[in-house]
Amino acid sequence: MGQSLVKNYIHIVFSTKYRIPHIHPPVETELHSYLGGICNKLGCHVIKVGGHTDHIHILCMLSKKIALMKLIEELKSNSSKWIKTKGREYENFYWQTGYGAFSVYPSEIDTVIAYIANQRRHHNKKIFQDEYRMFLKKYNVEYDERYVWD
Repeated sequence: MGQSLVKNYIHIVFSTKYRIPHIHPPVETELHSYLGGICNKLGCHVIKVGGHTDHIHILCMLSKKIALMKLIEELKSNSSKWIKTKGREYENFYWQTGYGAFSVYPSEIDTVIAYIANQRRHHNKKIFQDEYRMFLKKYNVEYDERYVWD
């Protein structure tokens, strides 16, 4: 086969360290744009970025030229450095060590976009930990609760 053809939609989720609610307007919109810019720069076409005060959701197409682990590393390290330039209230900003990344069927893209867009309303009823456990269950991911949170 002469060509390498790839189309992997990935839903990435990670939180602030200890789920500290650092992400508020006006930096929230800038952060979402910044994360999307990192994805695009790395060839991972961003579709939707959103989240809540203590976590981020990113829906993108994973490039065939970068490993998922490298994308996450670039997202977290660059955005963490960037947000610390936004004021003293962010000088102790850190992302959690881990992350979740889940493949998305093309037919479910609109559903995931809507889910990410409605994070504020969604988190009036459910905390991040419960949301994340829901994803782990939905995708049948085995995990040890002792090592999921930091």
